[in-house]
Amino acid sequence: MKSKYNLRSIAAAVIAQVLDHGQSLSQSLPAVQRDIAEKDRALLQELCFGVLRVLPQLDWCIGQLMAKPLTGKQRVLHYLLMVGLYQLLYTRIPPHATLAETVEGATALKRPQLKGLINGVLRQFQRQQEELVQKMQKTSALHAHPEWLLTRLKKAYPETWQDIIDANNQHPPMWLRVNRQHNERDGYIALLQEQGIPASKHPDYQDAIKLDTPSPVTSLPGFEQGWITVQDASAQGCAYWLDPQNNEDILDLCAAPGGKTTHILEIAPKARVLAVDVDEHRLARVKENLQRLRQHADVRQGDGRVPEEWCGDSQFDRILLDAPCSATGVIRRHPDIKWLRRDSDIVELANLQREILDAIWPRLKIGGTLVYATCSILPEENQQQIISFLQRHADAVLRETGSPEKPGVQKLPSPQDGDGFFYAKLIKIEH
Repeated sequence: MKSKYNLRSIAAAVIAQVLDHGQSLSQSLPAVQRDIAEKDRALLQELCFGVLRVLPQLDWCIGQLMAKPLTGKQRVLHYLLMVGLYQLLYTRIPPHATLAETVEGATALKRPQLKGLINGVLRQFQRQQEELVQKMQKTSALHAHPEWLLTRLKKAYPETWQDIIDANNQHPPMWLRVNRQHNERDGYIALLQEQGIPASKHPDYQDAIKLDTPSPVTSLPGFEQGWITVQDASAQGCAYWLDPQNNEDILDLCAAPGGKTTHILEIAPKARVLAVDVDEHRLARVKENLQRLRQHADVRQGDGRVPEEWCGDSQFDRILLDAPCSATGVIRRHPDIKWLRRDSDIVELANLQREILDAIWPRLKIGGTLVYATCSILPEENQQQIISFLQRHADAVLRETGSPEKPGVQKLPSPQDGDGFFYAKLIKIEH
């Protein structure tokens, strides 16, 4: 471990990896967190996530304070300024500490000649903060979303788009899933209360608990023993709609990192589960989750568009397809999505979803259930996808989730509930 490091410069470098090199935070953050003390990791995470959550606001402020932006090799200093402004606007870190550490970040980034510039811009912001914040309220920077996404949300949700972006810009709640093989939900809430951790239950999903305040997993009773899993309530909805049963053959397609695979096995421990994902690297997480929960599933790498390559001519009683999607429903957990996604991705993703659905449908037994799920809130990936699927497949019937004209259940992100998610439950009939 390095004896001395500057957290603000590390945060600026991580943000540069995301914005300039297209890396996700889940790729770039763990690589640097290994080199810093455990006590500093939460702050580093807060700085990186926070800057990306309100990026246009910080950009707008810098635009008001500087005649021309820092570009090229100096661009990382632009991100350092954002880190400084984020602390002044959104954290309780004393301003003097913010300035000292952020200015010193220029030295850590090997640009000591720009310390004066960083100091000057941050001090100018302090003097004008109230006036700038009032002025920003009247601009689209306040929404902190890319224009293409705002346009799509306003079209899809003309009445509620503002609520959606407000939810996206908040810190996400922490949801747990109680392993019903060990405890029932009320009993586990009582265990949490004994530890001084207040929690509440979800109105629909019988395994879901929301912590009033996020807690480290090490403080949660029985985490290492597999009593609980950290999983958003809406993600838990997938197994709820799938309704797995013992002694069935069940396919969990696009299974990584394994939260849904393990949930299926908690509900139906004697089910024969095949967990498949195209990303071999992420399948390691599926195996880790199965190991912690002492469960067994057949885990294979494979592309959902070519099932014959990984399951031959096997057929399944139930299929959960948590399809690749824009992830526009989980922005509050992954604010980098706003800046990594492009408008053109939506059509490409909808085409990929369609290909996987058509390829996997023949693998479902007559009378079997397929649950199509996404963590998207865009109609092209959800309702429109299922309307089109039902038109192509006369042997598919929608059950319990909407009507053929308006298929599926669309959850929107909410401070009191889970992330944005879509589910459609399809039954195969003889035709």
